[in-house]
Amino acid sequence: MSNSITDVVGIKVGHYTDKEVITGCTVILCEQGAAAGVDVSGSAPGTRETELLRPGNLVEKVQAVVLSGGSAFGLDAASGVMNYLEERGIGHETSAGLVPIVPAAIIFDLAIGSPRIRPGAEAGYKACLAATDAQVAEGCVGAGTGATVGKILGMERATKSGLGMASQELADGVVVAALMVVNAFGDVIDVRTGKVIAGPRRSSGEGFLSTAELLRRGKSKRGAASPNTVIGVVASNGQLGKAQANKLAQMAEAGIARSIDPCRTMYDGDVIFALSSGNKKADINVLGSVAAEVVAAAIIRGVLQAETMGGIPSVNDLNRSQ
Repeated sequence: MSNSITDVVGIKVGHYTDKEVITGCTVILCEQGAAAGVDVSGSAPGTRETELLRPGNLVEKVQAVVLSGGSAFGLDAASGVMNYLEERGIGHETSAGLVPIVPAAIIFDLAIGSPRIRPGAEAGYKACLAATDAQVAEGCVGAGTGATVGKILGMERATKSGLGMASQELADGVVVAALMVVNAFGDVIDVRTGKVIAGPRRSSGEGFLSTAELLRRGKSKRGAASPNTVIGVVASNGQLGKAQANKLAQMAEAGIARSIDPCRTMYDGDVIFALSSGNKKADINVLGSVAAEVVAAAIIRGVLQAETMGGIPSVNDLNRSQ
């Protein structure tokens, strides 16, 4: 166990990172196919193929999930992943050939770096080439490159965030893991203490203000609402059907509520995909409960593994300067 989503057998992760323009994308490959579900709890989502994952719709399995920066432009990264899979004869079988099924979700990171350069098909393809089932990088990489949190007072008071992962092994070798991109409007909360560990920075540079309190006082800065969203993937080797995968995604979303305050706002497009790539017998109630825990842990790691970028300081650098 490496505290990574690649602890789930059959899952590979690859990043494409452009630190010059501060954006990127991440692909979660499940080339043998995985039962998939989704929970869209935010009110400003940017997604692709999510309706296909609803129970009652035709396709049962996906071959990849793409998480990307670039706002809606970044959905183009999924085309590159489709090209990669098609070249390797991987996809959903149809009468006209194989069609790779690649759901995707994006974050708005256009307010940091260059808004004119976004991940596209080439970036998605390169992320696939970099994919591995070994340990992969966290922090300001892939879709987390341009992630920030605590933006109610504007980007000039925000805190740098990124991408984080976490995993747990249960009885009988059942594994539940998460990969989360943390680009929230609200604050990131330490679930053990209830304290804010990342959010809008105080003007003095020491500590953080409460986004919820600033909202109550009507202190939101004009235009600060757009660059948000938490997106991610929960995976397990527990054997699930499509309906149960959707339930897993729904239960996993509780991890966002535990670790981000406020969450599910009109400014957030929060999305969690769930993948089942194994045949281990498992109770969906247990998997869902643990999924919420690993989502919260991955969100916290996404903040703690970040680095200062684009003039926005990371938590680690802020702590060192105090």
